[in-house]
Amino acid sequence: MALTRFERFLSRLLRAVMWMLFAAFKLFAPQQRHGVSRLPPITNPLLLLSALQLARKIRRKEVTSVEVVQAYIDRIQEVNPLINAMVKDRFSAALQEAAQVDKLIEEETGGEDVLEDRLPLLGVPITVKEAFALQGMPNSTGLLSRRDLVSGADAPSVALLKRAGAIPLGVTNCRGEGSILGAGASVIGVGSDIGGSIRIPCFFNGIFGHKPSLGIVSNDGQYPPTSGLQMGFLCTGPMCRYAEDLIPMLSIMGGPNANKLSLSAEVDLKKLRFFSVPHNGGSHLVSPVDAQLLQAQKMVVKRLEADLGVKVQELFIPQLKYSFQIWGTMMASPGKDGKPPTSFSELMSKGGKKVWPVWELFKWILGFSSHTIAAIGLALVELFQSSHPSSFIIQQKESLQQELEELLGTDGVLLYPSHPQIAPKHHHPVFTPFNFSYTGIFNILGLPVTQCPLGLSAEGLPLGVQIVTGKLQDRLSLATALYLEKSFGGWREPGKTSAKP
Repeated sequence: MALTRFERFLSRLLRAVMWMLFAAFKLFAPQQRHGVSRLPPITNPLLLLSALQLARKIRRKEVTSVEVVQAYIDRIQEVNPLINAMVKDRFSAALQEAAQVDKLIEEETGGEDVLEDRLPLLGVPITVKEAFALQGMPNSTGLLSRRDLVSGADAPSVALLKRAGAIPLGVTNCRGEGSILGAGASVIGVGSDIGGSIRIPCFFNGIFGHKPSLGIVSNDGQYPPTSGLQMGFLCTGPMCRYAEDLIPMLSIMGGPNANKLSLSAEVDLKKLRFFSVPHNGGSHLVSPVDAQLLQAQKMVVKRLEADLGVKVQELFIPQLKYSFQIWGTMMASPGKDGKPPTSFSELMSKGGKKVWPVWELFKWILGFSSHTIAAIGLALVELFQSSHPSSFIIQQKESLQQELEELLGTDGVLLYPSHPQIAPKHHHPVFTPFNFSYTGIFNILGLPVTQCPLGLSAEGLPLGVQIVTGKLQDRLSLATALYLEKSFGGWREPGKTSAKP
């Protein structure tokens, strides 16, 4: 009962803070232009092919890498003024590298199979989240303290993709990777996820994203570094428009570790056990799940049962109600050395000068802060995280961990909402800061998850679902995503979308 009272008090307090932020934002933020600018439709058919299809056509000399890279450069230049996704491009270097690819293919005497085995993504353009090091590109992660930093080397995951023949076009801002892919201005990309930063942008933009099992893809070469227990929650993974690109990307990005996942093993969906959890049980801190998302998940259940002959069991897991508390507690917990993790306020600081979020909020209202309202909001949220974890919350985490691991085993697949709300308006997530707990809880549990698009809402916005499996059983969620893409249409082309799922 004490926890319930505290939870309600915390909910009221945080809502009051968020409404203060909302009021301040409405009063003092720059006025947005009226009207909605729609993305232009795609006119170049090369932009409608998967990375695997592009690589095959390039190897077979049906199209040159230069033509493919130029097509994506043209699309980025067309849409980036509207979506502001790309931070820094390397178009000139990419075209030079594409020309070298075309020359290599002309001179190759070993045949197509040799190239496919050695360079599976040869000549295919990619984009990279700016949090990762890409040689010659900025690596600020949006922090003023790193605004002038330029990477001198590649992050391991990026290096592996380049070694497989992929050609980076540039780096995208911290939520821009999902936008540039959804806009058809990139085909595959690199993302990181400690609370949903792969899955949420993928959900909002109607594309696929995968948070792998822990320890498969290296997290090195990205900023900010983890501290405390956070290394056990951070994952690096693929983001893409076509489900068939997920396994090849994960195989490449994981290097030798990918062998642990048996990604080439065939998956018979009819032999899997399926479960559906429609919501987290009604946390006071999180928005209710949108009715259209609930309906979309029900449609998935019906399709699985009708097509595969399986029985999807609906479950209600009470511990999920405490997802945000579990995530916040574990993220704030000290490491084995007893040191607390680095706070976001410390990362915001420059020259050793500590940032005080309440003071920064006051400065922002007056127009004097150098930080965004989103950054200040995150720093404010940290003020409510206790350095002394509740034994009750720890108990809920351990109970949830055990229950899900036993439930999923090596052949279980769980459906869960990717987010409680359909893609919100710009800036509005600042006022519902705990909704990410629908994705964040699986970082704490260490379970692999694939975000899968499920068509569009009545408003024409993406619907989706998380596909969760047991540890090291990534191939099950990836196979399910491939099946659902065929059933529900996957990514929808901008400018030609239907509002029906």
